[in-house]
Amino acid sequence: MNVSVIGTGYVGLVTGACFSEFGVQVTCVDQIAEKIEALGRCEMPIYEPGLEDLVRRNVRAGRLTFTTDTAESIRSALVIFIAVGTPPAADGSTDLSFVEAVAREIGRNADGYKVIVTKSTVPVGTSKKVRAWIQEEIERAGKEVNFSVASNPEFLRQGAGIGDFMRPDRVVIGAEAGDDQAVAILKDLYRPLFLNETPLVMTNLATAELSKYASNAFLAAKISFINELAILCDRSGGDVQAVARAMGLDRRIGPKFLHAGPGYGGSCFPKDTLSLAHFARELGEKFEIVDAVVRANRRQRQYSLDKVVSACQGDVRDKTIAVLGLAFKPETDDVREAPAVDIIRGLLERGGHVRAFDPEAMSQAERILPEIVLCKDAYQACEGADVLVIVTEWNEFRMLDLERVKGLLAEPVLVDLRNIYRSEEIVRAGFEYWSLGR
Repeated sequence: MNVSVIGTGYVGLVTGACFSEFGVQVTCVDQIAEKIEALGRCEMPIYEPGLEDLVRRNVRAGRLTFTTDTAESIRSALVIFIAVGTPPAADGSTDLSFVEAVAREIGRNADGYKVIVTKSTVPVGTSKKVRAWIQEEIERAGKEVNFSVASNPEFLRQGAGIGDFMRPDRVVIGAEAGDDQAVAILKDLYRPLFLNETPLVMTNLATAELSKYASNAFLAAKISFINELAILCDRSGGDVQAVARAMGLDRRIGPKFLHAGPGYGGSCFPKDTLSLAHFARELGEKFEIVDAVVRANRRQRQYSLDKVVSACQGDVRDKTIAVLGLAFKPETDDVREAPAVDIIRGLLERGGHVRAFDPEAMSQAERILPEIVLCKDAYQACEGADVLVIVTEWNEFRMLDLERVKGLLAEPVLVDLRNIYRSEEIVRAGFEYWSLGR
């Protein structure tokens, strides 16, 4: 079976590489020639653990190729995944221009039966639009070509994408009523996972499209809930980590996504919560919980910034702040909607100076935060700083040499926005310690 994956962002690249690992012939397509050339040399445009080795192995085996020739990739494939970007608009809606462009390209070049699968996260009803766009181009060309449209949302966590693809909690496939041929083809494509008893959810197009938004919005709500509790703990003297443990031991709730911090970020949760709320408004409804989650996350960014300012005695003007962690989470170089970015911008606006380090996100941060000093490691970031702030919980920040850090800082002040240290340990080491909800 030949598969084409159009779009080599995070989702498209991980999807294409993982399918090729199943023994499928995969072509990954992108319009950026420099990116395709680099991928052909097995140079990754993103940081994702294990991805380079996976790509290199399958390129060497001849199962995975990269091209800018979208037309040829469409003609040669039976299954075509649309995995292009769907950026948010100012009103929270989703920009489908890239999806439309690909759909129309498929219509112009399809020369036989194809299964077109939306892998990008798209609003409910997009698959119907994809069908209409393709059909318009087929009719304009005076052709007669049969095709199927399906929805196969991704549930990949950055930093764990390969494991999530190879050992997923579930695979969701949405198809049009009675389209047994498309269902059979996609089941065959995912057959290696079903041998491991991966649950398969077969449903209609709208349900499949909505399932991704529902999952991400629920997880964002869980994060926002514990963050709001952290504020209550700060006010009342409670310990949010103990509260989270007590909650998580309830099997109905579970412990995951109950870690207080400066708010969720990345390319999914912020965009998907806004998109789901916008979709509800289009239907004339309100999704009150999701609206509240969006507000709570904004509040948490501000609350975290205020905590850093308070640790600087209420004024960061002309003070130097060492920031550890720029990516929105560990094991990625993605700084999109990262809490660190908002916090740093807030510090700069108040007249502060920032020295920062992240194990993987330095080049990404340099483009959007040119005013800050990027350092070679955590210790260089601490040199002469008035306060140290941990924003992203990379493993290498969990056991810093506290005596060395204390000697490098102008003042022994630590703001731990991820609660990765024990307060007794930090105070015993001679630091003034600030955390969230403890």
